[in-house]
Amino acid sequence: MTKIAVAVSRFNEEVTSRLLESCLKTLKAEGLADSQLKVVHVPGGFELPWTVNELARSGRYSAVITLGCVLKGSTRQNEHISRSLVQSLHRISVDARVPVILGVITPSTWAQAVARTKGKLDRGREAALAALEMVAVREDLRGQA
Repeated sequence: MTKIAVAVSRFNEEVTSRLLESCLKTLKAEGLADSQLKVVHVPGGFELPWTVNELARSGRYSAVITLGCVLKGSTRQNEHISRSLVQSLHRISVDARVPVILGVITPSTWAQAVARTKGKLDRGREAALAALEMVAVREDLRGQA
């Protein structure tokens, strides 16, 4: 049975809660039940890799979706967090052999962040669909081994 974990940052929660809502709505519309979904909230983007590593290495999930919003501020901290986050999540996905979906947005403005929670730019929906596609790819490739 397919089980998907979603790790979501509480930082910029007005945006991340919308990403989560859209992501879960999409997964459920595609046929997943609540019992197939695990949501874990973390304080911020910096805490996502550790959490994702634990979820991916648990052996319980077919994919792990990450949701967050690292908004550009008046310092360069967002650049450091974003770079570290993306590199860490990539490494975890490859090392754990579990698809890790990058649903963390890195907008320059609040308006850009909000725009990525709805319509054609809905990154929560995109992340859910990417996870389902990668679960299918993983199952296909492992079935061929």
